Amino acid sequence: MTPIIPVGTSATKADALQRRFVDQIVASTPHERLTAWYYTPMALRFSDHLAYDVCVYDCMDELSAFKNAPAELNQLEKALFQRADIVFTGGQSLYEAKRSLHRSIFPFPSSIDVAHFHQAREPGEDPLDQANIPHPRVGYFGVIDERLDVELVAQAAAAMPDVHFVLLGPVVKIDPARLPTASNLHWLGGKSYADLPRYLRHWSAGWMPFKLNEATRYISPTKTPEFLAAGLPVVSTAIVDVVRTYGAEGLVDIVDAEDVEAKLRSILARPRDFLVEKVDAYLADMSWEKTWNAMAAHIQRAYAMQSVVPLLRGA
Repeated sequence: MTPIIPVGTSATKADALQRRFVDQIVASTPHERLTAWYYTPMALRFSDHLAYDVCVYDCMDELSAFKNAPAELNQLEKALFQRADIVFTGGQSLYEAKRSLHRSIFPFPSSIDVAHFHQAREPGEDPLDQANIPHPRVGYFGVIDERLDVELVAQAAAAMPDVHFVLLGPVVKIDPARLPTASNLHWLGGKSYADLPRYLRHWSAGWMPFKLNEATRYISPTKTPEFLAAGLPVVSTAIVDVVRTYGAEGLVDIVDAEDVEAKLRSILARPRDFLVEKVDAYLADMSWEKTWNAMAAHIQRAYAMQSVVPLLRGA
């Protein structure tokens, strides 16, 4: 359910509206068990009154490090850690940063819908807004915000005028007017998840030009395995979780400002399917179904403990 709130509504009124929405949804939905699943501690502002059976905090990012993070975020996260029966983190680095804060915390790096991104390995027509862009193409998809190193993007485009850089995604929290421009830089805007394989099948390589800062210190980009499943060679800046997993396995080339041109030209010179067999073997055990089954088992154990703990305390 997505709440629709009038533009201009105050924060206090928005919280009250969402609290009422949550109450209506819970009251009108038959259930034997209620699980409160939080992706952000900010949701406590309108749901801290819920009587749930299990509370899950799915901590996907270090949200306090993001641009324009709310002042009360850290305080609310402390409250959520106290409430949560179980905590999941979106990557190994984030787990290591948070593991001392909760008794039951588990890392779950990004999984992959292999079948969806395998479509990019099959022939198909080029999308209209990309069809006239020359080859070779190096592409990025995802939110374009303060985590993207636009200076590195501009540097690569200037150093490689024969290569065209395609970037898909909505521009958030940064001024679109400040994005670099060049004849070989193509900002195509946001695309649906369903359409991504149509774009990726016509790229020569994928890249992840992230800045190395507080906002990216603990990220574990889902697009890493998605690029690989699409059959694309990939380069990335030195994001810790990418270096320690895909970089260590030789599946992703790690770059910085000094060698980005050399690394990109190196992978563009290789056959696109150079690592496909190795990639497929690595991704074979990384389904969202497996991730969910493991999460569900942890949740079931947490639910079972709700009846055991009072007995232990009584004893």
